[in-house]
Amino acid sequence: MAGKFEQKPFSEIDINDPLFASLKADYPEFATKWFPKCIREDRKAVVFFDATGLGAFIALKKEEDEPILLQNGELPAVPRLKIATMLLAERFRGQRLGEGALGLVLWYWQRSKLAEIYVTIFPSHTDLIAQVERFGFQLAGYNARGEGVYLRSRKDIDFSDPYKSFPFVSPNFSKGGYLIVDEGYHDTLFPYSELKNTQHEPLDMDAANGVSKVYIGRAWNVHYRIGEPIFIYRKYTGTEGRPGYRSCLTSYCVVTGVISVKENGRAKMSFDEFVALAGNKTVFDRQELKQRFDNDQTITVITMLYCGYFGPGRNLNMVWLKENGLWANEQQYPTQVQLTPTQCRAIWQAARVKLENVFGL
Repeated sequence: MAGKFEQKPFSEIDINDPLFASLKADYPEFATKWFPKCIREDRKAVVFFDATGLGAFIALKKEEDEPILLQNGELPAVPRLKIATMLLAERFRGQRLGEGALGLVLWYWQRSKLAEIYVTIFPSHTDLIAQVERFGFQLAGYNARGEGVYLRSRKDIDFSDPYKSFPFVSPNFSKGGYLIVDEGYHDTLFPYSELKNTQHEPLDMDAANGVSKVYIGRAWNVHYRIGEPIFIYRKYTGTEGRPGYRSCLTSYCVVTGVISVKENGRAKMSFDEFVALAGNKTVFDRQELKQRFDNDQTITVITMLYCGYFGPGRNLNMVWLKENGLWANEQQYPTQVQLTPTQCRAIWQAARVKLENVFGL
């Protein structure tokens, strides 16, 4: 599924693409009024193209002083981000492109600092409703067209479930940690966290489309706990230059699960259960998973949500981490390091990540 999300002007998007057929049926004015108006206003949409054509379409709108009218009242005007349109081609049903699209939208909301985000959905679109509810949207009521109004607020984030609070981290976490990922796998699992002058061909585009990730490791005594942040360390495996300057922290996740698959050579689940657990959220294919399952004495699966990335020029290399007392000592492997909340905040601040965007404050 080669392809990527990108911004395009409405004027460069074909309104006659089959992707828009259902929207035209639900909203007769979509093609005759709304889309032409967006062209006149020189608006842009987030789209996904693959070899077949248009696969996803997302249009966003900022609302500063517009109340939301409901059948039984209204929601007062506050600065909001409206998901005006979010479409996914049928050929991607059951894959992770929809999760990736929603993740991009929530990242945008995170950076916008707008108080709320909402989307309107007809009750018949049960799959989309299930997806947005999983990510913390709550039904606020129904509008005059009979659409459900699903809303999230930065003032009322549900930190009991990492999915419902995504992309924010609970400010009440007790510790954090590191996850070490070889550079080739890293650049597939954690897109958008690019380094300057570094390019890698993706190993498996399926693994890059969603925000839920799976890491398969060999350690059994990991300290990670659900809801805790972990920083992703991109390990340089080349031979050029000094590794301490080329290996670095690039992004951060929140743990959603820690599952022991094998311990001391004893399997705790079948191979098929292991494959189902990994799904298409890892860079390994079925054959590679089989090799790991047969040969590794210990297998621990860490599931997590990809909450944010630092970006080129903001990544923190191993030399900086050592100089600031944030790296492992000689008796430790880096994944054994347990970072205090103060140390985690120091890492975010050094990477120029605003803490209000980490915690949703």
